Formats: sequence, structure tokens, C-alpha cells
Amino acid sequence: MNRRIITIGILLSGLLLASCVSNKKYATLQMQHQDLAAQYQKGQMDLTEARAKIKSLEDQLEYERKNNASLKEALARLQGTLDMSINQNSQGNANISKLVDEINASNKYIQHLVNTKNKSDSLNLVLTNNLTRSLSREELRDVDVKVLKGVVYISLSDNMLYRSGSYEISDQAGETLSKIAKIIQDYKDYEVLIEGNTDADPISKTNIRNNWDLSTLRASSVVQALQNQYGVDPKRLTAGGRGQYNPIADNSTPDGKARNRRTQIIITPKLDQFMELIDKAPESSTDTTGGEL
Repeated sequence: MNRRIITIGILLSGLLLASCVSNKKYATLQMQHQDLAAQYQKGQMDLTEARAKIKSLEDQLEYERKNNASLKEALARLQGTLDMSINQNSQGNANISKLVDEINASNKYIQHLVNTKNKSDSLNLVLTNNLTRSLSREELRDVDVKVLKGVVYISLSDNMLYRSGSYEISDQAGETLSKIAKIIQDYKDYEVLIEGNTDADPISKTNIRNNWDLSTLRASSVVQALQNQYGVDPKRLTAGGRGQYNPIADNSTPDGKARNRRTQIIITPKLDQFMELIDKAPESSTDTTGGEL
């Protein structure tokens, strides 16, 4: 009896023990199941996100393909434009080279003109210094010498040159004219213009109609004196009168009138010297298209 009880006890104990082991394993399996379910859920979410990224990348790839095709077309157009520009640039370089040569030639010509002008200015300055040194202090009161724009102006008062109210050269003017004539003779490449000027008062002489006549006659008297008495080549001389129409002072005052009554001896380089400079200019110029300017 006791053995049966013991056996039953042992069996019951075994069943209880087996039941405890099965419950523990079940709990473990249940936890594993929950973990796998969570991992599966996360995997589904990751997969959905990955698919969305793949779709976005595929859309972007398609856009870039289309954009790449547009860029290739634009590149082809630019290449064509570049080729055309290179061809035009080659022609342009030739034209630029030609233009540079013309500019260099023009610069040389300009420098030649500058050197010529400087030489002319220097000669005029020497001429002026020589003349002023040769005149006495008393003569310088009636003689004004200036150089303006490369031209020498010798202004002589009518009181020194002419008899009162006349166009005849006075005796006292001879010495001064002889000094001026010597300077003119020393510079044979210069032209000489004698220009008469008067004040605004009307002339009252029976043989002189007006101030035009008086100014021209006075200039002519100086020209003839330079030719006949001092041997100046008449081909170099020109006589002209400007009457009262070229005043340098106010004709309303006695002093102004006295300054306006003057005869100017204007000494300039000969015209053919300037023409010679013009002849040395470049014969023709061309524009960048090859046609004459």
C-alpha cells in the first residue's frame, strides 16, 4: 500500500515538474514570438521607406536623363557658336593686326608733326629773341613782339611808322624796319604778311575813301619799303588791310584808339611746308572689314 502511495506520489511529482517546465518554455517562446513580430513590423516599415526612396530616386534619375539630353542639345548649339566665333576671330585677328599697323603708322606721323611743330616753335622763339635783342629800348616802346600758336606777330604803332594822317613811311621808322628786314632775310623759309589796322574814327582825306583804304595803303607802304629798300623777296610778302574791324582795345578812349592804330608784321612758315607734311600722311586707311575709310 505504501509502495503504491509512493509510486503515485512520484508520478504526481513528475507531472507537476513537467507542467512547470512546459509553462516556462511557453513563456520563452511567447517572448520570442513577440520579438519576431516587432522585428517583422519594423522590417515592413523599413521596406516601405526603402520602396519610397527607390521611387524618388527613379523619378530623379528620369529627370536627370531628360535634363542631360537638354544639356547635350545646348552643348551642341554652343559648340556650333564657338566654331563660328573661332572662324570669325581668325578673320578679326587679321583685321586687328592690320589696324594695329595703321595705328602705328599714324602714331609715327603724329610724332613727325609734333617734332615739326616743336622745331617751328623753337625757330619762332629764336626769331623773336633775335629781334627783341636788336631793338633799342626806345624802339621797344613802339614795337610789340608775340608768338601765338607758332606764329610771330610784330605789332608797330602808327606814330612810329607813318607821318601824321598819312600812309607814307616816316624817316624815324627806317632804322626799325631795317632791323625787322634783317630778321626776315635770315629766315627765308617764312612767309610775311603785313596787316594794317585803324581805329574807328572815319578818315577825312580826299584821296582815301575810308579806313579800309587807309589800312591797306599803310600795309602796302611797308611791303614796298621791305622790298625796295631792304631787298626782301616780294614773293614772300603779302599786304592786307582790316580797317577798324580787328580792334585789340576799346575805341572809346584815346589810349584804346592809339593801340588799335597799328600795323602787324606776321611771320609764318610757308604754306608749301604744311602741304609737304600733308603729302607725307598715310595715303589711305582701311576699316576692319577691309574697305577704305
